Amino acid sequence: MYKDVQLFINGQWQPSVSGRTLSVVNPATEAVIGNIAHANREDLDAAVASAQKGFEIWRNTSAFERSKIMRKAANILRERAAEIAQLMTQEQGKPLAEAKGETLGAADTIDWFAEEARRTYGRLVPARVPGAYQMVIKEPVGPVAAFTPWNFPINQVVRKLSAALAAGCSIIVKAPEETPASPAELIRAFADAGVPAGVVNLVYGVPSEISEYLIAHPVIKKISFTGSTPVGKQLAALAGLHMKRATMELGGHAPAIVFDDADIDAAVKNLAIAKFRNAGQVCVAPTRFLIQKNVFDAFVEKFVAAAAALKVGDGSTAGTTMGPLANKRRIPAMESLIADAVEHGATLRLGGKRIGDKGFFFEPTVLTNIPLSARVMNEEPFGPLALVNSFDTLEEVISEANRLPFGLAAYAFTSSAKTSHALASGVESGMLTINHLGLALPEVPFGGIKDSGYGSEGGTEAVEAYLNTKFVSQLDI
Repeated sequence: MYKDVQLFINGQWQPSVSGRTLSVVNPATEAVIGNIAHANREDLDAAVASAQKGFEIWRNTSAFERSKIMRKAANILRERAAEIAQLMTQEQGKPLAEAKGETLGAADTIDWFAEEARRTYGRLVPARVPGAYQMVIKEPVGPVAAFTPWNFPINQVVRKLSAALAAGCSIIVKAPEETPASPAELIRAFADAGVPAGVVNLVYGVPSEISEYLIAHPVIKKISFTGSTPVGKQLAALAGLHMKRATMELGGHAPAIVFDDADIDAAVKNLAIAKFRNAGQVCVAPTRFLIQKNVFDAFVEKFVAAAAALKVGDGSTAGTTMGPLANKRRIPAMESLIADAVEHGATLRLGGKRIGDKGFFFEPTVLTNIPLSARVMNEEPFGPLALVNSFDTLEEVISEANRLPFGLAAYAFTSSAKTSHALASGVESGMLTINHLGLALPEVPFGGIKDSGYGSEGGTEAVEAYLNTKFVSQLDI
């Protein structure tokens, strides 16, 4: 059952001081299923004071104890995964299997960062003079403000939350208003695991108002944002104005390169999974499919068949393999990009339309031979839309892969070690996976370059972003 969602401040679930709420809509039915508390300035003041108090407690809690509490939260999340998945599907639309997988994956992420909490080592640097010690010490940066989107309501929060807690920081999470219940259950798991009051806080409201207030606040020492490139640039500028450390995981327009020596069946299977997962609303989803000419027709035929075989429907219905788009505004956005591409000469091979008039369902869509002048070849589609073009040479396809200002993820399929090495050195992206889907595991870096942001939300690099480095030099006397 979907229940109204409250703020979580100083260890207490509570309504906003003003009593204001926002509605939550099920994207499969367009029905209002609940409400969330809308934070105002007074609520944010309380959250900041809570985070400041919580930081003093948590930074002085041993890494061993922090790790134990985090592991307990992970186990609680696993126990509640089925119920949480139902909430996520109601508010976000993705099939239940994807929602449960996201929840269980979040538990694995917590476990991994819990272990990293015990390994936030400093080091000793050999001194030049006898009797001197040169120590490099790692300290938590301070209270953190995290801003997360609606496409992965738990996954996007858990990376920021787990890294911050592992490092010894407190945190205020501004979770997505469209999908509030599932991240609230993530926060509840940490609260029930024994995280001290004030260490973890949760707010909702007007995103721009909350970000402008928290980023500028002197108590907040670091921000982490996942979202669009335009908004990310605005927040990065604000963070820079106040000299705040920032991690930015922004938009992408991932190339998926298939060479004529690749296993075409494997390429089709993997890329169809990656493309249509979460109805294509994935920052690392492959979007520009670049297929070598000798295998272009074979790839397109098989890929269109794979897309046509998807069962689009309510994520809570058995057998559904792709749910609706997350909100109403995505429908005209998709229609506009497709119409523009066709006007520029692209061929519509599959889909292209909304399904029905109730719920935000959209057909899996495949376009081929799209001119580079089309908007969709330059703007992130963020939906179930695959753009398939051909290429001749390695040099040509690397040039196209690097043409855009984005650099988040890239995919490639080839049986040539030489080609793989050329891609590894030549493709400009924060992540590249070759011959399989190998992105977004907790233990590996996750982040982009260029307009796709900076910093990492995975691997040891993620924890490092929440730590200050202090150098201490001591001479015995």
